[in-house]
Amino acid sequence: MRKYLILLFILSFTLINCEKDDICIETTTPKLIVVFYDNAIPVEKKDVTVLTVWAEGQANLYDKKSTDSISIPLDLNQNRTTYIFDNKTIKDTIEFTYERKDVFVSRSCGYKTIFENLQIESRSANWIKNDTIKNTTIDNETTIHLSIFH
Repeated sequence: MRKYLILLFILSFTLINCEKDDICIETTTPKLIVVFYDNAIPVEKKDVTVLTVWAEGQANLYDKKSTDSISIPLDLNQNRTTYIFDNKTIKDTIEFTYERKDVFVSRSCGYKTIFENLQIESRSANWIKNDTIKNTTIDNETTIHLSIFH
């Protein structure tokens, strides 16, 4: 009988000390959502037919894609990121500035960065005619943050 009690005690102690596996199912640091619109009809989305996008000093994120929206990451180590938008060899550069805020998500996910006070510091205007920041806080990937008119 004593053996069973000791075995029961060890089993109980083992089960109490077990932790469930933590799997991160939440989204981490959100990307900047950019949607392209027709400059002549501003409420209508318009595909960019041959779009190549890259951050200054980085590899291409999009290479000759036809799309009306993209999601691009912002630099986690600095308060600015410069992107080059190339449409059939005509390039436009947009420099974004923002403030970074690290937020604890959970033990399994760790921290994510939220970007606040998004602004366009500088831009060129070759094929991009206009832009509008729709949301200055980037805390999810479900809303449009930037509209580009071309």
